[in-house]
Amino acid sequence: MDLSDTGTTVNVIAGIAIALGVVGVVIPVVPGLLLSWLGVLAWALLGDGSGTVKWLVLVIATLVATLGALVKYLLPGRRLKSAGIPNTALLAGGVLGLVGFFVIPVVGLILGFVLGVFLVEQARLGPGQAWPSTKKALGAAGMAMLIEFTAALGVAVVWVFGLILG
Repeated sequence: MDLSDTGTTVNVIAGIAIALGVVGVVIPVVPGLLLSWLGVLAWALLGDGSGTVKWLVLVIATLVATLGALVKYLLPGRRLKSAGIPNTALLAGGVLGLVGFFVIPVVGLILGFVLGVFLVEQARLGPGQAWPSTKKALGAAGMAMLIEFTAALGVAVVWVFGLILG
């Protein structure tokens, strides 16, 4: 692999960005799907090869990323609303998750989110009902992460096909 070749360098950098995006979905604070899509955008704008294939790959990757982002917010949100979990519980989970991230790096985000949702639900529903409600919120957060991971992986697969065809 000759990194002095501009096309190869762009391919490597785009591949690293896409891979970091896929992994970044699981790691808190990294904008995974956006990073994957930006890798494809950089490849389409700066890479060598067939212009038609690159633009087609960019369009398909954009559609996959947009659809993934929409479904990520709509489906878990609908699930939370049907479970009766208020936005205040999610807000408290997000705030305590952010605080927890700095107190206990990486793991603190998850622990803070769980604690925030649990505390709000305990105040709202009482001790017996708080944990089942918290588990539903965690399930919705996990579903959102899985949807984003699938979309980022889809963007990566589209890009690989673009590399093969281009």
